[in-house]
Formats: sequence, C-alpha cells, structure tokens
Amino acid sequence: MDIALVLSLILLVSLGCQWLAWRIQVPAILFLLLVGLALGPGFNLLSPDELLGDLLIPIVSMSVAIILFEGSLSLKLSEMRELGTVVQRMTTIGALLLWISIASATYFIFDFEPVICALFGALMVVTGPTVIVTMLLSVRPTAKIANALRWEGIIIDPIGALFAVVTYEFIVSITLGEAALSNSLIIFGETVATGIVTGVIGGFVLAYLLKHHLIPEYLQAMATLAILLVAFSGANAIHHEAGLLTVTIMGMYLGNQKDIDIGHILNFK
Repeated sequence: MDIALVLSLILLVSLGCQWLAWRIQVPAILFLLLVGLALGPGFNLLSPDELLGDLLIPIVSMSVAIILFEGSLSLKLSEMRELGTVVQRMTTIGALLLWISIASATYFIFDFEPVICALFGALMVVTGPTVIVTMLLSVRPTAKIANALRWEGIIIDPIGALFAVVTYEFIVSITLGEAALSNSLIIFGETVATGIVTGVIGGFVLAYLLKHHLIPEYLQAMATLAILLVAFSGANAIHHEAGLLTVTIMGMYLGNQKDIDIGHILNFK
C-alpha cells in the first residue's frame, strides 16, 4: 500500500464530499460520514488502523484539538449575557438527560449490561463543532439560535469527555471493589483542574507572545499550532482527557483579547 497515495486520495475524496454538499446545500458531515462508512466497514477498502498504526489515535486527537481550539476562538464572552442560561442548561441538564435517555434506550433495545449502557450514553452526549458548524452553514437559523448551538457544540466536547472518563473510572472502581463514587469525583476534579490551569497558562503565554509582537506575522499560525498541541498533549500527559478542556479555554482566552488580531490563525486552520 502506497501510504502517500492513499492519504492524498482521502483528501481528494473529502474535498469531493464537501463540494457536493455545497452544491446541493446540505451539511458536509452527511457525505463525509456516508463515504467514510462505505470505504471503511462497508466495503473494507480502507483500514485506518493498518494505514496509520499507532499514529492513528494521536493524529485524530490532535486534529480534534485543533478543531475545538478554532471553534472556541469564536466564542465571545459578551454573548453569555444573552445566552448564558440557555447554554448552561443545554450543557448540564440537557446533557445529563441525553446521557440517561441514550443509556436507557441502549439497555432496553440491545439488552447490554447497565455499565456498558452508561458508558455508551456518556460517549454519545457529544455533538461537537464538526457537526454543529456544518449544519449551521446549511440551515442558517437566527443569530441567537446559531450562537447558542455554536456554544453548545464546542463546550459539550470537553464535558462529554469528562462524562466518559468519570463513567469509565466508576465502572473500574466497582469492578475492583473500591469506593467508586469518591474515586470518580476525585478524577473529575483533577481533570477539570488540570484542564483549566494548563488552558489559562497556554492562553496567557500565546496571548503575551502575540500581543507584544515577539513572533513575526508569518510565524504566528505555526507558533499557535505548536503551543496549542504542546498544551493539549501536556495536559493529557498530566491527566487523561484534560487536553480538550485545555484547548477550549485557550481558544476562549485568546479570542476574547481585544488587542490581538487572530485573523491569520483562523485562516491557517
């Protein structure tokens, strides 16, 4: 298998899916998912595990981090005056109800073990900017609804990751006969603290470098990418799945700095 050729064809097919979606005015994620399923499990023409091996998970994780960072750059804290209550309910009560609903449906329809249903429900809570933003480009709702959904799609990513980690650790603790609830709460607190601290530090460092023109304009995008991925990987190394919260906070921190031009960074993404 010529890896370079396969990767190039993947990019070409992806471009074709997005072009077709643009032509008929539907979300691009629809064709990307259908073609991906067809090439992968459908006809077994492409196996990401065989193609990339041990690099698959790191590449996917870093790609998600970049997408989430770019999305959070557009989140303005001034919007929270109008959308704060809605977004808060969607990402807390709404996410919890969705978690319970999916877990319950999985249990009654597929008759899985309750712990597996709970873990699956936690994983399915996430919508994410890759889905929401592409849908908004096609549906074009009112500005208020679009902003609320954009906030939810980005904020729910790290929340969903926390749900999954806490649920998994809860299951492991039960299996090992440990204090499941206390262990899960400790892990939740450590993950949140790690994500917040590393996100603030990473955002501050990047904002300082850009604000004081310590990086030339043509290197700003690359410097942002490097610092972003170091912060993401570092947070994950300290605590599993803390990186998503880190990049979200970094993006929000940088995007709300009034005297920093982030146009080059957004274009590079």
